[in-house]
Amino acid sequence: MNALFNAIAAKYNLKRTTAKRLTGGDINDVFLLTGTAEQYVVKVNSATKFPRMFPAESQGLELLSQTNSFKIPKVIGHGTIGEKSYLLLEYIPEGNPTARFWESFASHLAQLHHTTQDQFGLNHDNYIGSLPQQNARHDSVSEFYITQRMEPQFRLASDNGFHFKKLDLFFKHISDEIPEESPALIHGDLWAGNYMVSKATDPVLIDPAVAFAPREMDMGMMQLFGGFPQEVFEIYDSVFPLTPNWKQRMDIWQLYYLLVHLNLFGSGYLRQVKAVISKYL
Repeated sequence: MNALFNAIAAKYNLKRTTAKRLTGGDINDVFLLTGTAEQYVVKVNSATKFPRMFPAESQGLELLSQTNSFKIPKVIGHGTIGEKSYLLLEYIPEGNPTARFWESFASHLAQLHHTTQDQFGLNHDNYIGSLPQQNARHDSVSEFYITQRMEPQFRLASDNGFHFKKLDLFFKHISDEIPEESPALIHGDLWAGNYMVSKATDPVLIDPAVAFAPREMDMGMMQLFGGFPQEVFEIYDSVFPLTPNWKQRMDIWQLYYLLVHLNLFGSGYLRQVKAVISKYL
């Protein structure tokens, strides 16, 4: 790795002295580069395995940054050196949350979700974890969710040996449940491991899977694995009210993330996936 770090330092005129591996990084190797004056985070993976991952992540981070909502790591650059791809980012030292941190988080999330466009989707595809995520544009929220989120994951699940019946009926029924609402720019993978607290106590978002999508998707992911207190949702709803009965729809959005986990990690998520499907048949 030293040759890679030296090449990155030379390309961006960084006076690097040391590299330290950081925790996390299930998909990528993540390192802290410490120089004489500044520190940077560099993410590294195979140039052949995920050729578009870092360009897409860079675009996602820049989209989030343009909303002036959350603190977002600045993208210094990305590229390929030899057999490795890299993404070079601003390093944001971690701090501790204040008593009003979650109020700030909820307000920033509402501000992010107010960012909209005419259609659901995005002008490029990206990734959810290590899986490709499609973002073809659609006028209808249910069409976007079914064709760009549900169907690709069900096809991959079938390829992985998991088969489900009556999906056409399931799609029809969830279409009746999904409310029409304006597209919102969402983080797209908003679990507790993808936010930080900066030294200045600002909420920070990392590792996005952005799209203009139903904003309830972020709510669903936030509640799927825990890590967010109830007050976040209450404050958010007071700032940017959700469509009535939103709590009863959470499993519709969570199904996408459960399918992603099924396809990444295997049958441990199969029972939960089947339970959601059965509810809407």
